[in-house]
Amino acid sequence: MPESESPQSTRPTDSLARVVLMGTGPFAVPSFEAIRQAGYAIVLVVTRPEPPTKSRKGPPPAPVRQWAEQHGLPLFDPPSINTPDAIAAVAAVQPNVLFVCDYGQILSNDALAVASHGGLNLHGSLLPAYRGAAPVQWALWQGESETGVSVIHMTPRLDGGPMVVQRSLAINPQETAGELEDRLAADGVHASLEAMRRLAAWDGQSVLGQSQDKQQVSKAPRLKKSDGQINWSQSAAEVDCQVRAMQPWPTAFTFLKREGRPSIRVTIRAGSPTDRPRPTDAVPGQILVEEQELMVACADRWLQVQRLQPAGKKEMLAADFLRGHPLPQAAVFGPE
Repeated sequence: MPESESPQSTRPTDSLARVVLMGTGPFAVPSFEAIRQAGYAIVLVVTRPEPPTKSRKGPPPAPVRQWAEQHGLPLFDPPSINTPDAIAAVAAVQPNVLFVCDYGQILSNDALAVASHGGLNLHGSLLPAYRGAAPVQWALWQGESETGVSVIHMTPRLDGGPMVVQRSLAINPQETAGELEDRLAADGVHASLEAMRRLAAWDGQSVLGQSQDKQQVSKAPRLKKSDGQINWSQSAAEVDCQVRAMQPWPTAFTFLKREGRPSIRVTIRAGSPTDRPRPTDAVPGQILVEEQELMVACADRWLQVQRLQPAGKKEMLAADFLRGHPLPQAAVFGPE
């Protein structure tokens, strides 16, 4: 159910007079700010607890926490939202709706039941595709040309509720996960306000939205650092998708191996598949240097590396890397 038009004027109604926002990461902030500016009464912001600090300075506050503090909004950060004490604390503010985005915890039936209209969840994919914690990254990694945002009426099943609003967005060539996530977060503002309007008009009995097709479900689990290791036996297009999907975290990496010298961990920041087929005598990962251009053999073609970052060094252009690291013909990229 694509949504391309602008949402109608969104004004708070008595049925949604008291809103609890639940989120942690940056994806939630644009929609939370839009809900605030629309005049909804935000009676509580629920976010994840701050991690233990290993230094005096410590990490910066999570984006939602920082946003809530800037606007003087009440904060609540239980280790688990589903404990009886946490549920009671949220119930005490008598919410009409829980609006959830980039929170990091799955709400139980009891947690959802504290709001008269249940919960809405903004998710960064065209559900039922890419359910899970890393939908933007997995859409890129799988080579999708289109993705989008979905707002669902929440159930305790992960991203499994009916879709209230959905908006599609074309993925730009060479776009990284961080860049795509920023665009999706901005597009989520329109979807979020429209979903709030539809929820306000809901009769409380019928299904709100369109049920998800179980046959079309795919998963997007949280990424691990090891997901960034490049297998050069993939096609050049697949390697390119992985490099873009892994930015800004965990980044795509490989190891430069030269005979008689220790291997160097290298992060690949940007590359581009070429039209040149891989010769049959070139093994995947083999490096070709031509006129200060760095190319790597993949399963089908050569991939030109444009920017990279050796361990312990700053990111640099491939030509600058080659000036400081003359490569013998036998040099290859591969596992450590």
